[in-house]
Amino acid sequence: MNVTEKIEKRIKKMSEGTTFRYQELSINQNEYPAAAKALERLIKKGLISRASTGLFYKPRQTAFGKLKPKEEELLKPFLFRDNRRVAYITGTSLYNRLKLTTQVPNNIKLATRDKRIVTKVGSLQVRSVKSYTDVTNDNYYLLELLDVLKDFKTIPDTDKNQTIKFMLQAIKKLTVKEVDKLIKVAILYPPRVRALLGALLSKLNPGETYIELKKSINPLTEFAFGLTKEQLSTIENWNIN
Repeated sequence: MNVTEKIEKRIKKMSEGTTFRYQELSINQNEYPAAAKALERLIKKGLISRASTGLFYKPRQTAFGKLKPKEEELLKPFLFRDNRRVAYITGTSLYNRLKLTTQVPNNIKLATRDKRIVTKVGSLQVRSVKSYTDVTNDNYYLLELLDVLKDFKTIPDTDKNQTIKFMLQAIKKLTVKEVDKLIKVAILYPPRVRALLGALLSKLNPGETYIELKKSINPLTEFAFGLTKEQLSTIENWNIN
């Protein structure tokens, strides 16, 4: 079986909307030059498309034409390494997905502890920001919640009541073990994040004191979030105004 046949067989097995790189084609590195020519022919046939340099995808066929993969699928090579998560989408794109803003950004921020990323995927400009801890499959969704608190005052066109309500509902769905993990990671974030998390947790569990969070915050520091007790009744206990 030649390189072209191997690649076509591999792509035929892929689901529509899947992205792939040379590494996913089960070919040897010495076959890359032949693979590049084979992929160009498949692009011309319309069987695959190029998302960016070295990144391709199998378009989803619909009655309205060919559709690109979802944003997360296009960014998969940067979010995962060897099937292990090393980054997550943050910033306005994250807050749009969480329905905290209607704004759709032209650029995507990826939070990671890994190397700096500056690239373009299709029309998306992608750049990385430093995450506060190593990103894993087990913690990235908790880091997303903490990023909401970190950017609470700067999320574009957001409604503070809506954001507070969202955070209370999101935290309420977490298990006791996940809440413990959330608190441990929050210690790595700025003090304002710890204070607002403490106020939210205290609202959900009035009997708990959350000593670990309390001890990590200077008792003389006040945090200006522009919130009232009507919006979050526990803010005074956490020096929030």
